[in-house]
Amino acid sequence: MVAVKQYVNNSAEGARRAVFAPVDNRARVDAVIRRLSDAIELGLLADGEQLPGEMELAGQLGVSTVTLREALMALRQQGLVTTRRGRGGGSFVSLPEVPGEERLRVRLAGWSTEELRDLGDHWAALSGAAAQLAAERTEPGDLQQLRRTLDELASAEDAAARSRVYGRFHVELAAAAQSARLTREQVALQTEVGALLCLVLGDDAYREEVADRHRSVISAVQDGAHASARALAERCVQASTARLIALRLAMPRAASGPRPLEGTHEQEPRSGRRHGDA
Repeated sequence: MVAVKQYVNNSAEGARRAVFAPVDNRARVDAVIRRLSDAIELGLLADGEQLPGEMELAGQLGVSTVTLREALMALRQQGLVTTRRGRGGGSFVSLPEVPGEERLRVRLAGWSTEELRDLGDHWAALSGAAAQLAAERTEPGDLQQLRRTLDELASAEDAAARSRVYGRFHVELAAAAQSARLTREQVALQTEVGALLCLVLGDDAYREEVADRHRSVISAVQDGAHASARALAERCVQASTARLIALRLAMPRAASGPRPLEGTHEQEPRSGRRHGDA
């Protein structure tokens, strides 16, 4: 884990450092796939962005070049990375297609309301802790990336773009807290809930409400009001979770089905796990 003292007080740089930090020793190919796919789907790595060269990227992730090549091959098969040969070639990010609304509804139906509440509790705890720590550790100038992300949310036209920016805000909030572990946890969580927010962020009025909540979090962090920052971040998450739960409750029982794997590009059901209706 990147030591806190090495962490730069810049949320964009901090989020990217978490993306390229060494992966866990266990199942390293899978860990690399998950790390990079999460970052691509959240928009932490931009569409068309060139990844570092194989030797450099393998060194940053703490894996062998053989492991990295296996992971890149899997990412190419998933349509998340393209490889160009020759001069100016390399591996480039390719954003996944926007998930269709019907697919997202089926995915939401795979969650019981108890699971959604549990997910919301975890999310609120992460974002609340990140906001509190950011208020204690950052300087006003360290919040520029969060403000830029807020501006992106205010101008995003479609629900998919809004959900991606919404998730990135919470990742960057964790990065502003100068915690690599919180940042990685937030990235992983956003792959579970992020795409589902497309179902509620198409509403312009709610998009404005979310933007106002994010603006309040930034103000509290800037003022060093750590208790308020934590409460505001938690309320933001709780409001979003409540909307997802309300949508889930409105679904007919017949709509329920197996939940897909985390990540918008994975569609196979989990094995060996059942999900009850609310």
